[in-house]
Amino acid sequence: MNFYKESCPQAEEIIREQVKLLYKRHKNTAFSWLRNIFHDCAVQSCDASLLLDSTRRSLSEKEMDRSFGMRNFRYLDTIKEAVERECPGVVSCADILVLSARDGIVAVGGPYIPLKTGRKDGRRSRADLLEQYLPDHNESISSVLDKFSALGIDTAGVVALLGSHSVGRTHCVKLVHRLYPEVDPDLNPDHVPHMLKKCPDPIPDPKAVQYVRNDRGTPMKLDNNYYRNILDNKGLLQVDHQLAYDKRTRPFVKKMAKNQDYFFKEFSRAITILSENNPITGDEGEIRKQCNVVNKHH
Repeated sequence: MNFYKESCPQAEEIIREQVKLLYKRHKNTAFSWLRNIFHDCAVQSCDASLLLDSTRRSLSEKEMDRSFGMRNFRYLDTIKEAVERECPGVVSCADILVLSARDGIVAVGGPYIPLKTGRKDGRRSRADLLEQYLPDHNESISSVLDKFSALGIDTAGVVALLGSHSVGRTHCVKLVHRLYPEVDPDLNPDHVPHMLKKCPDPIPDPKAVQYVRNDRGTPMKLDNNYYRNILDNKGLLQVDHQLAYDKRTRPFVKKMAKNQDYFFKEFSRAITILSENNPITGDEGEIRKQCNVVNKHH
């Protein structure tokens, strides 16, 4: 488990402390960290390629449409700087990304998941592959299940990972098609006025941060409320709604709605598989000095 036991014994503790401090100051950082692990690890490898800035030769994953609304990358730099002060050039950005997600899950009331370390950082952006690997918010549930199955995550795991929608928010851009020109009849009519109030424009200004909280009851807590909401037709995204009604996923949704321990168990298993997706080890990768740029090789 602890790859840095000899080379940087305090690494995991430093990351945990930084996550706690940052979460105290900026509550929404925890959602960003959770989203990071999905957006980085689901695209070929947990290699921190997500964090690379664009260069003249390659576009950054961060700038792609699938990454819309992702922010707070600077806080990962804060964690990296704290680790570098203690052990320069030892701990990869890929490991910091994964461990900050693990500690962020705990910060929002989720389970503690023991995760391995020892990943190296990749040297190139995978922006051209995002569409292929990352499911979109209005993709069919079959396509979502297929994409996760390619990573070794089964149906119960997919249902549990989507439980991440129990925290954070959905940007209006992603849900106005369910409100305008007509309200989607699948939406719970009691929930619609709130959504219309939060998303008053059929074409939201992409620069304005207009959003609806994913779970109005406990928006800052990772819990099984999400499953109760989607069974009650209060899922904001198309995929949330499909999850509750597709015959392959519905039994798991119902079980998780009743049993939070079962949700946490499947969620932990799926996050573990995701975090171990095709890591770069040995000489193939590097330990970036700064998470947003590859090291210069002279």
